[in-house]
Amino acid sequence: MNSDQIKGTVKDIAGKAQRKLGEAVGSTEQQVKGAATQAEGKLQKAVGNAREALKDAGNRKA
Repeated sequence: MNSDQIKGTVKDIAGKAQRKLGEAVGSTEQQVKGAATQAEGKLQKAVGNAREALKDAGNRKA
């Protein structure tokens, strides 16, 4: 597991919490910000997953 996977997961969870809080208090702005943070986290985690897959593929060839 690399730092992008970890940071992406944290952002995803934080964004989901912010989005849910926005829903609870009726704040569309917080819902949108949370969704954006969540999307950013998912993207960062995907980048980390790709890096990890490339590293694993390189280790198998060696």
